[in-house]
Amino acid sequence: MTLILGFDDYLIPAQQLAKSLSMPFKRIVLHRFPDGETKVLLPVTLPKQVIICRTLNQPNEKLIELIITAAAARAQGVKFITLVAPYLCYMRQDTAFHEGEAISQKIIGKLLGDYFDRVITIDPHLHRINNLSEAISSQAIALHASNAMSTFLQQHFNQPVLVGPDEESAQWVQAIAKPHNWHYTIATKKRFDDKNVKVSLATNSDTGDKNSGRNKNNKALSLTNRDVILVDDIASTGKTLEQAVEQIQLQAPSSISIIVTHAFFVDDAITRLTLMGVANIWSSDSVLHSSNAFSIVDTIAETLQSH
Repeated sequence: MTLILGFDDYLIPAQQLAKSLSMPFKRIVLHRFPDGETKVLLPVTLPKQVIICRTLNQPNEKLIELIITAAAARAQGVKFITLVAPYLCYMRQDTAFHEGEAISQKIIGKLLGDYFDRVITIDPHLHRINNLSEAISSQAIALHASNAMSTFLQQHFNQPVLVGPDEESAQWVQAIAKPHNWHYTIATKKRFDDKNVKVSLATNSDTGDKNSGRNKNNKALSLTNRDVILVDDIASTGKTLEQAVEQIQLQAPSSISIIVTHAFFVDDAITRLTLMGVANIWSSDSVLHSSNAFSIVDTIAETLQSH
């Protein structure tokens, strides 16, 4: 038997995962002391294999609690522990950009690898590495939300145009667009700091070369009177999306929608984008957010069933 364990801050998706897998589910109970420390209470009896499901936005306290949980489970005789973290934290800092900077991806990746036999996540925010196993020392599985996105978008649009706001988004845009022969284009982005970026959207005739980001069938891509969907893995400040929306609006589209895997939309990003004319803002439940519109639970469940 395998038991799924979940925390109150990501309870419903964890319970849905257990239901999809027809596995029993138990809550991990946390008690916070006045000094900020946490007491972790696990079920008294645990099987040899457990799956701990907790997404890792706002990660610092969660990481400590997960490590305590994993160590306590080992002490109770658990032999194999899987961490399902739909959003995986600390993946962006994969190199030192300035002298003295910690490379947090390697540090946190080793920490997770030391305590968990397997780590499963969705669309990790990787930049200079191609495989999650380069960051995590144990078995690491990176899944994608593109199939769930595609299914959801098919229910709302017939022939949309997909736009990636930067080069990194190309993999998701292409994975969604190509099976349906939907038109798409990839913008270029220059980042100045955490909140300042410049996005350029080229929409002239398609050259068909690998750098253009457009499919070869798209000879003269126009966004005018089209339903345009911005696709990205993560929305944090929303500044990149805002820049892309500005460029798209210049061509008078029929509508603009945004779909992302991981929704943060800090500060008033949702309000700003809505005021700019964005009709729909959708995200997966990898991070619990008011924009959640589709689930990645089945994607994770399918992988767990096959492994």
